[in-house]
Amino acid sequence: MNYSIDQVLDALKEVQYPEKNQDIVSLKMVDAIKIDGNSIKFAVYLPSFNSPFKKSIEKACKKAIHSKLSETIDVKVTMTSKVTVGRVDKTKEHEKTLPGVKNIIAVASGKGGVGKSTVAVNLAISLAKLGSKVGLIDADIFGPSVPKMFGVEGIVPGIKKIAGKDRIIPVEKYGVKMLSIGFFVKPEDALIWRGAMATGALKQLINDGLWGELDYLLIDLPPGTSDIHLTMVQTVPVTAAVIVSTPQDVALADAIKGLNMFKTEAINVPVIGLIENMAWFTPEELPENKYYIFGKDGVKKLAEKMDIPMLGQIPIVQSIRENGDKGTPSALENTTLGSSFIELGESVAKKVEERNNEMAPTLKVEIDPNASCASN
Repeated sequence: MNYSIDQVLDALKEVQYPEKNQDIVSLKMVDAIKIDGNSIKFAVYLPSFNSPFKKSIEKACKKAIHSKLSETIDVKVTMTSKVTVGRVDKTKEHEKTLPGVKNIIAVASGKGGVGKSTVAVNLAISLAKLGSKVGLIDADIFGPSVPKMFGVEGIVPGIKKIAGKDRIIPVEKYGVKMLSIGFFVKPEDALIWRGAMATGALKQLINDGLWGELDYLLIDLPPGTSDIHLTMVQTVPVTAAVIVSTPQDVALADAIKGLNMFKTEAINVPVIGLIENMAWFTPEELPENKYYIFGKDGVKKLAEKMDIPMLGQIPIVQSIRENGDKGTPSALENTTLGSSFIELGESVAKKVEERNNEMAPTLKVEIDPNASCASN
């Protein structure tokens, strides 16, 4: 049987939102309805990502569709919320950078090899699966990996002239818009650039990208603390940062440096949480076993010590590497691993919302030409 959007809305009028004493349709909480044969998908936008009624509303929606239409319908509900804004650009209207982007999230690590780009890619996809409009900039200029992880190597972004200026059209896949220097160079080429060339490339990806309206723009930064990081905070107001590390002491020592960079008075970008990657190794044939080859709970203990939220722990699983190499990141899968990335996306979305409700919007960092460092 073919169902209509009106039939779906009529069924969902049975679902009441407790705090409002009204149904979710009258409250305009239902959007993005898609009907494909016996499958119905839609999004429910809650007043807050932390709503205590999240699970009960999702259950009630499925029950209403099955009761009013058919028990055989495959119902998929995306529970999300309207994304708040965590940045402001006080420059003149025609000079504003990324005016349609609500939040810019830096994904950073103190040390290379901790899986930061893998986390950034899966986090971007997870946020998109949660109903958000998401973009991703691969700012690891010397080691771009985003095109391969999305399976879009060899694609050259299009160019569109707007108001006499060439704008780069981001490549889009899995609901994520992305730009990377990797789209403009051969994968086998070594980039031998001075700092100014690298920072200029980052500015071009940010300023010339035709990003449109986004809830989140993730910036996958290179390891360490460098000109790239400083250029980013000078170019756009960064809402918040997340730090990725493995549990081992060497990685944690560098993670602290990255964390402290964002916390300096000069830069002052809120760090909303830490992500522990490679938290433990689990063989596919022994899914219940955990082997802590890099140490146990190192990032978790650091988060407690620094009084910073722990956003999630991601295990070492062979399929994460395989999926990244194939261009089909693990966040796409309906597996335990895929769910762990979705949970990470939920944690980040919650912390961004809390940050935006409790703190003033971030401003761009301004440089005093007579000073040796940045000032806000």
